[in-house]
Amino acid sequence: MKGEERIYQERLGRHHDELRWLYMELYDNDSMFAELCDRMREFYLERNKVLKASDRKRESDQNWYKQNDMLGMMFYIDNFAGNMKGVEAKLDYIEACNVNYVHLMPFLDTPEGRSDGGYAVSDFRRVQPKLGSMEDLDSLTAACHKKGINVCMDFVMNHTSEDHEWAKKARQGDGEYMSRYFFFDNGEEPAMYEKTVPQVFPTTAPGNFTWLSDIGHHVMTTFYPYQWDLNYKNPRVFNEMMYNFLFLANRGIDIIRIDAVPYIWKELNTSCRNLLQVHTIVRMMRMISEIVCPGILLLGEVVMEPEKVTPYFGTVEKPECHMLYNVTTMATTWHTVATRDVKLLKKQLDIVNALPKDYVFLNYLRCHDDIGWGLDYATLKMDGMEERAHKKYLNDYFQGYDGDSRSRGELYNADPVTGDARFCGTTASMCGVEKAGFEQDDAAMERAVQMDLMLHAYMFMQSGIPVLYSGDEIGQVNDYTYKDDPNKAADSRYLHRGAMNWKLAALVKDTDTVEGKIFQGLKRLEQIRKSEKVFVSNADTWTIETWDPSVLCIGRYFDGDKVIGLFNFSEYDKTAWIDENDGDYTELISGNEMKPVEVHIPAYGFYYMKKK
Repeated sequence: MKGEERIYQERLGRHHDELRWLYMELYDNDSMFAELCDRMREFYLERNKVLKASDRKRESDQNWYKQNDMLGMMFYIDNFAGNMKGVEAKLDYIEACNVNYVHLMPFLDTPEGRSDGGYAVSDFRRVQPKLGSMEDLDSLTAACHKKGINVCMDFVMNHTSEDHEWAKKARQGDGEYMSRYFFFDNGEEPAMYEKTVPQVFPTTAPGNFTWLSDIGHHVMTTFYPYQWDLNYKNPRVFNEMMYNFLFLANRGIDIIRIDAVPYIWKELNTSCRNLLQVHTIVRMMRMISEIVCPGILLLGEVVMEPEKVTPYFGTVEKPECHMLYNVTTMATTWHTVATRDVKLLKKQLDIVNALPKDYVFLNYLRCHDDIGWGLDYATLKMDGMEERAHKKYLNDYFQGYDGDSRSRGELYNADPVTGDARFCGTTASMCGVEKAGFEQDDAAMERAVQMDLMLHAYMFMQSGIPVLYSGDEIGQVNDYTYKDDPNKAADSRYLHRGAMNWKLAALVKDTDTVEGKIFQGLKRLEQIRKSEKVFVSNADTWTIETWDPSVLCIGRYFDGDKVIGLFNFSEYDKTAWIDENDGDYTELISGNEMKPVEVHIPAYGFYYMKKK
């Protein structure tokens, strides 16, 4: 125990002064800070030997997650395998997908019918009974670790469910618990907030407050009326949420996804977004984790434009999140699919590639959420594209109404006043797999599969860590059965959250099937990425001009190795007018020798060319 205590005190010593300074800056409360330190030590002592050994190993190699073998997969536990025990039974399949990190979508206890897909947590220390128990979670994380698979979970910090113990006591008029939320006994102050705070869901959940007629109070509800915003001006809220955070970390979680992180701190007469105090809180979380459980990573969910995203990395001296989502690039990718013009995507990639190499982004084509068209409209306007009209075009295109589209999907949160809307659909359906299958059009299916693989190949080429959404590896299409469930029917995001079809997954070895073609195609790309060091996160990455509006070219260089990726976003054969005339190259997928000069690329084709 003396050795363990020494390790803890050394870690605490590295961070104590800054942690105390930041804490006192927010709260000016010595006793609450002392309590926090005492509880941190308790959680450290409770952490099991296996996790502590992993912590020490990762402390000695802090770039462990930046390697070229990192590949993620996200899924809802019930949709993927029924429950946690079911997921544990499917780890061989996950391993066969070359995945070494799984994001278990929200699994903590939530009220049925008022869960927001699991993001309305009623108990931070209880698993949804239908999914299992904390003991099942312990078993699953341990089994994952034996296979070298990291586990990610969502930590919902901004709010609780109205069914949470704190909310119930607040609703009963307990002042201690009311102070953990934002309660107002009249509409004056809420009206002042509404003047400056944007609405998240203006059609399905308008406004930022909910009137509770039973107690005669307004409560702040940024997202849905049943999700009550926590008041982080109260040190009790911060402390207790940190205790929940450490409790979950001790269950064997490797990556903590901080949900809705920009919203955490609220101030009157501001947007209540991205305030400086948010960064103070995230910085404190980073230090707390480095003291108690330094093997874990913080993943920030910041769904905003790049200039608002990157500050959540912090600085080299004072880091915050280890990883962030590359949201704008994802949306710009689908814009590129619809326009067949890579200009905006190239500019977006250039912005990301110019950032410090220590910044690690998670790259994805689709996730559990909708696609919001948060594009660089200032640039698009220079080409004559107005924001409202272009958003309408994109939504029409991906619904299959415009631009020779073969996509299928549905709108989410369509606003008839502003004309704004977000989009839902699986990767395969957006690529045309659903339409081609319905029409039994073999030629269209071949093109759809080719587009699907090209987009994944391009994603693997980006700087950062690629993440698959479960089902994408077999080309799973939209699931319209959600409309039959009264708890889901109003939320079109369930369109792309369909249950994993294990009958189709059984076909992955048969390359005559759609499932086999996509799975085996992805497997080959994954193998290349794992075997080529140039795909590490901190490689030099840049774009190359192709002189064709539909063809994107990305270069990567690391430790003497160079790879060029070419991606045709058009349904027509194209020529990339590049001139990388610096020697002989081998195309990694086919093994053929190629010269990266005047390269002919078939419709939705792609090449990985490595310099010999």
